[in-house]
Amino acid sequence: MNKYNLKKLEEKLRRCKSVKLEDVTLDDVNEISSIKIDRRKPSNERILDFLTKVKNPYIFKVNGKLVKIEFSNNERKAEECTTCFKRFI
Repeated sequence: MNKYNLKKLEEKLRRCKSVKLEDVTLDDVNEISSIKIDRRKPSNERILDFLTKVKNPYIFKVNGKLVKIEFSNNERKAEECTTCFKRFI
């Protein structure tokens, strides 16, 4: 876990969270299927790997379409809200 710069990742999250979808082009973000994460690692390391590899963890492409994810405090699980991400998690 020491290989991750947590302060840098926290700053990246703060910066990326405020980006508006209409200000993003397809070239600004990753195609989600191109992000390779080792599923043998513990979940916290998989999350850190994803945050390190992806340009913006909140906005990415799925089959060439821009997708933005947001979170709320309504206690619903991500799996209850969407199904397309199950392939990648």
